[in-house]
Amino acid sequence: QVQLVESGGGSVQSGGSLRLSCAASGFTYSSTCMAWFRQTPGKEREWVAAIDTDGNLSYGDSVKGRFAISQDKAKNTLYLQMNNLKPEDTAIYYCSADDPIPYRRGVFCRTPSGQYKYWGQGTQVTVSS
Repeated sequence: QVQLVESGGGSVQSGGSLRLSCAASGFTYSSTCMAWFRQTPGKEREWVAAIDTDGNLSYGDSVKGRFAISQDKAKNTLYLQMNNLKPEDTAIYYCSADDPIPYRRGVFCRTPSGQYKYWGQGTQVTVSS
């Protein structure tokens, strides 16, 4: 049974930092596409950052230069370091995973979207001005 459990959310002032964690279980973490998303009421889920099976990192435009995604494969844990937080970063943050797609002799991760297969329950991040 696949489980993704986020932690580390909370309330901070503008300019502060938080580090989110996502403990993964029930699948082979090292060969899975991982990503962070966030959502605020009344808005669509927004992709934040992703890491593919080769360790390549990518970020949404709104968080580039401020957020950093990383992972500890030995602990099956995904992280999101969030620095210089702004009030507009306030949202529920979700950890997500997806099965890679076989392609020729390798695999690739599809573009992160709401179609990702597995989701955590989310953790609230609130940034006050």
